[in-house]
Amino acid sequence: MMEATTSNGIFASYQKILGQFKLPGFDASAILESRRKDIEAIVEANTTVLAGVQSVARKQAEIVRSTLTGLQSFATRGTQAESGEQSAANAGEFVRQTLHKALVDAQELADTAYRAQADSIAVVTKRVAEHVEELKASLQPKKN
Repeated sequence: MMEATTSNGIFASYQKILGQFKLPGFDASAILESRRKDIEAIVEANTTVLAGVQSVARKQAEIVRSTLTGLQSFATRGTQAESGEQSAANAGEFVRQTLHKALVDAQELADTAYRAQADSIAVVTKRVAEHVEELKASLQPKKN
C-alpha cells in the first residue's frame, strides 16, 4: 500500500486506469510522463528556492554577528581613556566604516537573493521549454 503514496506509485495507478480507456490519438503514458516531469520540476524549483532562503538567512546572521562584534569592540575602545577630540574622530571613522559595510552587506544580500531567484526560474523555464517541445511532438502527424 505504501507504493500508492509515492509519486511513481501514483503515476503507475493513473497509468493503469487510463490504459483501460483506449482513445485514438490519445497517448495516456506520454501525458502522464509529462505531468511527472512537471512535478519533478516543481520539486526542484522549490528545493532551489529553499536553498536560496537558507543562504540569505545565513548571510543575514553573519551580518548581525559581525555588526554586534564591531559595536562591542567600539564600545570597549570607547571606555578606555581617550581625549574628547580623539574619541570623536574614532566615532566618526567607526560610523563611516559601519555605513560602508552596511552597503556592501546589502549588496551581497541582494546578489544572493537574485541568484536564488534566477536559479529557480531557470528550472521552471527549462521545464516550460521541454513542455513546448513535447506538445510540438504530440501534434506532429503519426508516420505509419
